[in-house]
Amino acid sequence: MKIRLINPNTTWSMTDKMGVCARAVAAPGTIIHAVSPAIGPVSIESHYDDALAVPGLLDEIRTGEAEGFDAYVIACFGDPGLYAARELAAGPVIGIAEAAMHAASLIGTGFSVVTTLGRTCGQAWDLADRYGMRRFCRNVRACELPVLALEDPASDARRIIIDECRRALTEDHSDVLVLGCAGMTDLCEEISQATGAPVVDGVAAAIKMAEMLVALGLKTSKRGDFATPPRKPYLGDLARFGG
Repeated sequence: MKIRLINPNTTWSMTDKMGVCARAVAAPGTIIHAVSPAIGPVSIESHYDDALAVPGLLDEIRTGEAEGFDAYVIACFGDPGLYAARELAAGPVIGIAEAAMHAASLIGTGFSVVTTLGRTCGQAWDLADRYGMRRFCRNVRACELPVLALEDPASDARRIIIDECRRALTEDHSDVLVLGCAGMTDLCEEISQATGAPVVDGVAAAIKMAEMLVALGLKTSKRGDFATPPRKPYLGDLARFGG
């Protein structure tokens, strides 16, 4: 089984970290290919970043289809381009926010999302609505940390995130913590030990969901919204996306 793990931003140190964490939970025989697009933002922290990350992400899906990948994971908590990617891909495409929220709903009665910047909290709430997870989501909390601070050993990011997770459990009365950024993937065990609560990393959850769907022989339905997009010309820098 071949799974293409796509970090939609262009910071390869983060991509490599995600690949390590993904391989740690993957089943024997599952090949994880972690990639970043050739174009796009270095971090995704706004609707603007989200939109500009999608063309590079879709390029990676197109390449993966040509190379015979069985499934894809979109490793950004905003799940950018998820539905467009499903139109392109034959196999399953899983977003990490989608995977994390569903996994959290199975192991507790309520979860808190702990994310980076406050400006992205609205996006997380919107995703909870889209995925039918609003009744489980007790709160979305921001640490007010830029995404790239997670890559800076000199930052105090780990302490700040753990402190916010402790507050989430106490103030939100949550049973489960959801990490609201793919760049936090390597903190999962540390946070769980520090707080005594289950911590869901969307990267790991999405890999296991992708494996499950492939093992069941399930592909993305092409009968409705996720049908292959109609072939047509695209102009300018988007010409390669046309039919």
